[in-house]
Amino acid sequence: MQFFKVYLRVLRQLGPESSLAGILVLANIALAAAQFAEPILFGRIIDLLANAQTQARTLQWADLVPLVGTWVGFGLFTIGAAVLVALHADRLSHRRRLAMMAEYFEHVLHLPLGFHTSTHSGRLLKTMIDGAGNMASVWLNFFRENCASFVALFILLPLSLFVNWRLACLLMVMVIIFGAMTAFVMRRTEGLQSEVERYATDLAERASDALGNIAVIQSFTRVEAESRALRQVTTALLNAQLPVLSWWALAAVATRASATLTLVSIFILGTSLHLNGLATIGEIVTFMNFATMLIGRLEQVVGFINWIMLILPKLQDFFEVLDTRPTVEDRPGAKDVARLTGRVAFEDVTFSYDGKRPAVNDVSFEVEPGQTIALVGSTGSGKSTTLGLLHRVFDPTGGRITIDGIDLRDMTLVSLRHNIGVVFQEPMLFARSIEENLRVGKADATMAEIDVALERAQAKEFVSNQSDGLQTVVGERGRSLSGGERQRISIARALLKDPPILIFDEATSALDATTERQLQAAIEAATKGRTTFVIAHRLSTIRNADRILVFDRGAIVESGSFDELVARNGRFATLARAQFMTADTLTTKTPIAF
Repeated sequence: MQFFKVYLRVLRQLGPESSLAGILVLANIALAAAQFAEPILFGRIIDLLANAQTQARTLQWADLVPLVGTWVGFGLFTIGAAVLVALHADRLSHRRRLAMMAEYFEHVLHLPLGFHTSTHSGRLLKTMIDGAGNMASVWLNFFRENCASFVALFILLPLSLFVNWRLACLLMVMVIIFGAMTAFVMRRTEGLQSEVERYATDLAERASDALGNIAVIQSFTRVEAESRALRQVTTALLNAQLPVLSWWALAAVATRASATLTLVSIFILGTSLHLNGLATIGEIVTFMNFATMLIGRLEQVVGFINWIMLILPKLQDFFEVLDTRPTVEDRPGAKDVARLTGRVAFEDVTFSYDGKRPAVNDVSFEVEPGQTIALVGSTGSGKSTTLGLLHRVFDPTGGRITIDGIDLRDMTLVSLRHNIGVVFQEPMLFARSIEENLRVGKADATMAEIDVALERAQAKEFVSNQSDGLQTVVGERGRSLSGGERQRISIARALLKDPPILIFDEATSALDATTERQLQAAIEAATKGRTTFVIAHRLSTIRNADRILVFDRGAIVESGSFDELVARNGRFATLARAQFMTADTLTTKTPIAF
């Protein structure tokens, strides 16, 4: 069953602290043995008193002190050991919870953009918090209660055969019946709870979407509609949860019934055996105590299993993300490369997202260091995918890409990406200060370097006008800034990185015409000596590119300078005329902008 598989995997996550975990397990075994010994000692005391009464003999305290003293000793040991186990179990579980969150977070950051495109960030966050938190609770419950319960049920209960095998057999039969009933309920609810978790995830995603787009919701008066949709999800969640709760309510009732039946059965059989000279009164009392203790343990186990079944899908989601392997990894023997010169070559490169239709088809071109290459074409023609292959968002399914003659896959990802700066169409700023966002490009940058980057990106003036200057927090995704301001911070971040290769993916799309003109000379100066790739829809911004590659359906259909492509009167000229140009403007030189 998935229950046992996931449960054991959760326990295996204690590996880095296996020594302490082992000590706690041994302590639990000792605790269970001490708790099991107490009913035996109590039964011996009862037999001693009963025998003395039968023989009309008066007992002295000296006769009872050894047994009573041992009983008290076990009791004190149980209390002290339980406190120590609980204290260290708490610390262990919280340490491992934070460690698992860190491991999950780091793993997710290494997963490719394709994974993040298809997976909601709200779901990933919920999975991290729920998974790590629930694992901590599993560990805590294991060391505080469940380990001792398992020892009592599966090790010490069989040893009760040496006390009175007849009563022990009855007790074990009752435990087996109870365990079979619990297993039946688990099987009936396992699939149902997975559906519950699916609705819970839908709830988190919908709420995250709404909160992340609050401006749209308020502007389009969608508050009532979104609230109604969320209530529908919560209703579906409740409807899916109720059958699970009903099954476990039935299990709880059966547990109480089993407890009563077990005690009555032990008493009746014990009395019968006593009347036939096969059991002492002390043994009857001992097994009544055994039954009471084991029923308590069983109730703990059932409650724990009930809870585990509720959180099982959350744990499975957590491990599913951890088991997701990055599609782009350092191959064995990959080397760190120093600063590259920027000579780029695509050699018969092909890539497909689904293995059926190629997104990039047999693309080949070479770029010399310092050249500027523009990529144009309709949406979905393969421009962004081509440049995504350059900084290894994906790896080609055919052909290869080299920089300075070295296959990208022979470089470590970190060293490759140190040599490439990307300015995305969406600025993607963190909800941190402007300075922190800039230092993403270069963590140890000096203030002088930051000033130069801001000046080149035409961002210095508006940054100095912010309430706290560089320390101004820009809000979630930089919402406190305008679109143009966000993009200029993004450009400054890339310039601060100072890579030999720059990629501009519609980097000026959010800028007004005036700001775009202001950036032209500065960015042109910043790209000198660097290999630069530009994805552009506004064709006027790429007039001075060294070469323009025209894409269609993942392939390069035209290549040349702006004037060469216009004179050829092919697809590029058609795109230019359809966009905004006249025959006169096609032959008029204008500065390049990115």
